Amino acid sequence: MVATGVASASTLETVKQRGSVICGVSDGLPGFSMPDERANWTGIDVDTCRAIAAAVFGDPTKIQFRSLNARERFTALQSGEVDVLSRNTTWTLTRDASLGLNFTGVNYYDGQGFMVRASLGVKSPKELDGATVCIQAGTTTELNLADYFRANGMSYDALVFDTSDQTIQGFAANRCDVLTSDISQLAALRSKLDDPSSAVLLEELISKEPLGPVVRQGDDQWFNVVKWTLKAQINAEELGVTSANVDEMKSSENPEVQRLLGTSGDFGQHIGLSADWAYNIVKGVGNYGEMFERNVGPDTPLGLPRGMNNLWNNGGILYAPPIR
Repeated sequence: MVATGVASASTLETVKQRGSVICGVSDGLPGFSMPDERANWTGIDVDTCRAIAAAVFGDPTKIQFRSLNARERFTALQSGEVDVLSRNTTWTLTRDASLGLNFTGVNYYDGQGFMVRASLGVKSPKELDGATVCIQAGTTTELNLADYFRANGMSYDALVFDTSDQTIQGFAANRCDVLTSDISQLAALRSKLDDPSSAVLLEELISKEPLGPVVRQGDDQWFNVVKWTLKAQINAEELGVTSANVDEMKSSENPEVQRLLGTSGDFGQHIGLSADWAYNIVKGVGNYGEMFERNVGPDTPLGLPRGMNNLWNNGGILYAPPIR
């Protein structure tokens, strides 16, 4: 009832009147959403939020961040505390169909894995029978772990924490033999260890974890704004449009680039935005590839490869419908 009542108002109009987008992010995950000592937030999920603000206002700084743990994230969105949830959240049927929420797309394709102490010499999750596992509460990770161990006839002892920071602290204090989560999150948490080389990420993944932004059901216009913000970034990368060359590309004769940047047609009107909405996204935040590389790519502490998160025509599965 609460979610329906909140969504019945126009979120886009509420956001415009307020002058900022309120975005729910994680309580601290390097590469995805993490504040520095000056409370400046960085990460893929943070950049997704800034891209939405750029689409709406032409200004990626018109954003407010709300730090949310896994237990409170959906309630915060349902109640209207935040306009959008961009918090390494897995898209599942139950979450999409029973919580009054809509997933708007995938900004990172992931999978659940395991991090173990290098000194244990473990090479496969199938060697973890009887292990004590550190895990975060309120996540799909708990369910996947139970399914995997049961399917392989193994047992484990779960040590459950409320936050991701608590899980890595438990691992660092030798309270568990292994930590399990999305592999990207494990890479982020390993970077927090005093000696990251003391921990190993096992290669085998045990689940599909499509992560992406979420909005309330019942407001199709806002759903489209958030959905097409991400798709504009993916299309921009495919078309070779970057934050560095976007002004030059406005004179491109490629009709796809012209439609993307608003120099031909006014496609923003269909979602309540200006004609240059996608130009503002790329100018202020960059295309998807830029967002990936600066936050989690090979030259960052996480050092993650593009893998599945590459474009469909470059060995990955990223694919966006056309703007036309």
